Amino acid sequence: MANTFRNMKKKYKKRKLKAQRARLLREQQESARSGRTEAVDPRARLSAYRHSKIKKTAITAAVIAGVILASVLYVEKRSYHNYKVLQTSEQEDIVSTKYEKMGNKIFRYSPDGASLVSGKMETVWSETYSMQNPEADVKEDKAVVADREGNMIAIFDKEGLTGTITTSYTIVKARISSSGLVAAILDGGSDTWINFYGADGSLIAENQTKMEDPGYPLDVAISDDGTIMMVTYQFVDGGETTSYVAFYNFGDVGQNEDDRIVSGYTYEGVVIPQVQYLGKVQSVALRDDGFTLYKGRQIPKEAKSVKVEKEIVSTFYDEDMIGLVFKNDSKDKMYTMEVYTTSGKLKFKKDFNIPYTTIEVSDGNILMHNSSQMCVMNSRGVIKYSGTVDGTIRDFFKVGWNRYLLVLENGINMIKLS
Repeated sequence: MANTFRNMKKKYKKRKLKAQRARLLREQQESARSGRTEAVDPRARLSAYRHSKIKKTAITAAVIAGVILASVLYVEKRSYHNYKVLQTSEQEDIVSTKYEKMGNKIFRYSPDGASLVSGKMETVWSETYSMQNPEADVKEDKAVVADREGNMIAIFDKEGLTGTITTSYTIVKARISSSGLVAAILDGGSDTWINFYGADGSLIAENQTKMEDPGYPLDVAISDDGTIMMVTYQFVDGGETTSYVAFYNFGDVGQNEDDRIVSGYTYEGVVIPQVQYLGKVQSVALRDDGFTLYKGRQIPKEAKSVKVEKEIVSTFYDEDMIGLVFKNDSKDKMYTMEVYTTSGKLKFKKDFNIPYTTIEVSDGNILMHNSSQMCVMNSRGVIKYSGTVDGTIRDFFKVGWNRYLLVLENGINMIKLS
């Protein structure tokens, strides 16, 4: 059957080529009869015909590409002046409930438990626990909730609870990787501990730290595959505050190293309160004088440092950008924002006058808000929306294209900018 089909195609092409040549021959004969004596090569005419067809196709493709580019630029630069409430959901305990984006759904947690809800606020699953001061960390479709200054940790994925941990010391903070592994800083009084747990809550490793060596741990981050744990320590050396960033490798590469530390960097006179993995092989240390980038899957190395002169009042980041905010003396422009790529190159610098209390990156947008105002800025520095809200804002983040979750004291609104 396949051979028959191919033979039919060949015959069709031969007939089509024969018809084209016959048409060109007729045109040549008619030209000769009308007194034009120049010779017309049928193959040249056929080549010209094909060239014309290719040219028309290229022009059409260019026009389509131009329309698409114009549409993208329009969307990028377009600003909105209002918003429309698509859906409202009233909660009984809105004051103690917090929200985080988890995959394409919403992770909701409180002192009494956690749940996963859809964009329409329909419950996917719900789990109970008892905590006094729950704090969550979410990475893709994994989440950990830790009772700060307590002893309980709960680990979740898109299906629900995967494990719980009862710690021997009080919890300072806990972080989760996209693979579900958890790192926790524990305060044991004179000593601190940095423990590493599996997604089911089982203990993988524990590291005791002292103030004199290597210092007090301020923050911890985990690589996506759970192989590397990044920790920032602070200690005083000769009256000067010094920071130390250590990378622990829990794979084969780190098994022969002391305390599994495969690389470490000391920064004199610098405070590093926050570290974060930005992707599979890249991480960042956010310093009080800028930031330092590291690269490497097994043995992370310093890649680039960006230092600034002004005092940093806020930072924000995601896998594509790192932002720093400085305060200005000008009354017209209270702040200056500098946004960098994750290779350390300046993307844009922008002065703005929005009295925010919270700033973060949500799904590629820079979001700012205080109790009554909110602002949406895209990754190029274009303000998409800035305005006041009828109610008291508790949280605000992006959940889809031009869709945002606005958490107010009297309920939750799913909104669309218009």
